[in-house]
Amino acid sequence: MDREVHVTVSNPKVLLVDDSKFLRMVTERTLSKAGFEVITAADGEEALQAANDELPDIILLDMMLPKISGQDVLRALKANPATMHIPVIVLTSLSQKNEEKLISEGAAAYFEKSTLSDHLAEMVKEVLGRAQRAKEPAPTLRH
Repeated sequence: MDREVHVTVSNPKVLLVDDSKFLRMVTERTLSKAGFEVITAADGEEALQAANDELPDIILLDMMLPKISGQDVLRALKANPATMHIPVIVLTSLSQKNEEKLISEGAAAYFEKSTLSDHLAEMVKEVLGRAQRAKEPAPTLRH
């Protein structure tokens, strides 16, 4: 039986999905400076294509996207066996009252765009660390 081996990557690959060219540029620069390899997508269709082609370590997903909404992209990512394991941080300008719903639909974390700053890189590192620990084999219980 083939078993997928996960190796800790020195430059984790981030898929950044946002329809705002300005926010994509600023966020890409911030994440690149923090040591991430950044791939970008401007709409929901590009996001799903890039996620399937690149299999990034983490996805930063805007909710208000053209073509396919961020919420539909999140659902599609979590329904696809090839991408369901990839942690998704939701980026939105909507209030945090949606956070619980988005997390129940598979988002790993929620980040309000109005607070975009160097804290985003720290959150990406934290979520990647949690995802890496979750991939570690669980101890075997014997009955």
